[in-house]
Amino acid sequence: MTREEYKAAIEAILFASGTSVPVSRLAQTLEITEKKATDFANELCEEYEESSHGITVIRLDKSYQMVSKKAYAPQIRTAMDLRRNVPLSQAAMEVLAVVAYNQPVTKSFIEQVRGVDCSGVIGSLTTKDLIEEKGRLELPGRPLLYGTTENFLRCFSISSLDELPELPQKQHNPDENALDKDDSQLSIFEDENAKESNSGENPENTDDTITATVGEIIEQATAE
Repeated sequence: MTREEYKAAIEAILFASGTSVPVSRLAQTLEITEKKATDFANELCEEYEESSHGITVIRLDKSYQMVSKKAYAPQIRTAMDLRRNVPLSQAAMEVLAVVAYNQPVTKSFIEQVRGVDCSGVIGSLTTKDLIEEKGRLELPGRPLLYGTTENFLRCFSISSLDELPELPQKQHNPDENALDKDDSQLSIFEDENAKESNSGENPENTDDTITATVGEIIEQATAE
């Protein structure tokens, strides 16, 4: 098969699938390496993006999917009589931000960062397929770990978590990176509050500031 034929085959697979297809499956189907499959798929993405067609191909981490272009969302919604999705609440945006930037995290960690019970919000985000269970932490009680989903990438129009906006600069404890992804992560914020108190400054509510800031970052990313 020629290069164009491989791309045409990938195009046909994505169209027929209707959902995202992992690169590994494309490579296995076409009997080529994953690198070649990725190269062909990326070329397909560029060609569709530069065309005037109403559909395009997007990358979602290590998968690809054929979708309609955002510019035609109003027409699609009218034609299919679809209701506009209800925007996420501020609480949901904050929880989503904490998960996105710190995953995998436990429910306890999220609640300690925000200072309130998050059971309902976590359940809502799970139902919306924006976060999902990522296993359990090897601690007493084996609490569930949560992380973002492929649908999260799709909804926020990013290809991978590496494309998330950078967090505002803040002072870190040099030993932070050595902490495990469990409830002890909260010590990051506690250490910072302790530093501010010892320095004689009037500390603000660091946890609220962090969650509000990252929530605004994600909200701005969706508006662009």
